[in-house]
Amino acid sequence: MISVIINSHNSEPDLAHTLGALVPAAAEGVVKEVVVVDAQSDDNSRLLADAAGCVWLESPSNRGERWAMGARQARRGDWLLFLPPNAVLETGWFHEAATFIERAERSGSAHRLAAAFRLRYDAYGLQARLAESFAVARSQLLGMPYCNQGLLIHRSFYEALGGHKPLPEMEDMDLAKRIGRSRMVFLRSAAVCPEPPFSGGMIRELRKTVARFCVGTLRVPPRLVLRLHG
Repeated sequence: MISVIINSHNSEPDLAHTLGALVPAAAEGVVKEVVVVDAQSDDNSRLLADAAGCVWLESPSNRGERWAMGARQARRGDWLLFLPPNAVLETGWFHEAATFIERAERSGSAHRLAAAFRLRYDAYGLQARLAESFAVARSQLLGMPYCNQGLLIHRSFYEALGGHKPLPEMEDMDLAKRIGRSRMVFLRSAAVCPEPPFSGGMIRELRKTVARFCVGTLRVPPRLVLRLHG
């Protein structure tokens, strides 16, 4: 049913938790394979992926190209789930995902719908809760989920949209923009991100917020934002 594509780089600790959350879904036959596309890590990510039975690919290319490579190599699932290595899907996520898939296929909408999970942070405190609320409001309003929320999409729809473009950043927003708000479904199940908001620094996060605002709200092409904003 689902081929999971994970884009990693020196992600060993996070990857262990992400893969662990996929085990029950694999046991139920919902997840058919996991493809890990790695940017030549120098930690033990490959050993971990091998032990979990994942397909392992390596590429020095940018993030957008690695997503696209994973999609091309995934063979066993009609649906593709793009998932970063620091997003842990909460218990029972695959039941809701399977229901979405069944309804989409039964109604003939599989080739024009995609789905994302709700974003939740592991961090405690008001700042994390406010960040979650902002993510929900932004995603629902613009139909542009964060990369950490994952993306579930039928292979035929993904290919018809042209897949991920070769962008080093904001490749998730670029694809979501082509999917469109009316064709994006938000699931109740959460993708839990261990990284607290603003852990990369306030200035860096503000720069990212401004860039995403330009793409999501002002509809500036991601390539132009990356060229101007970095």
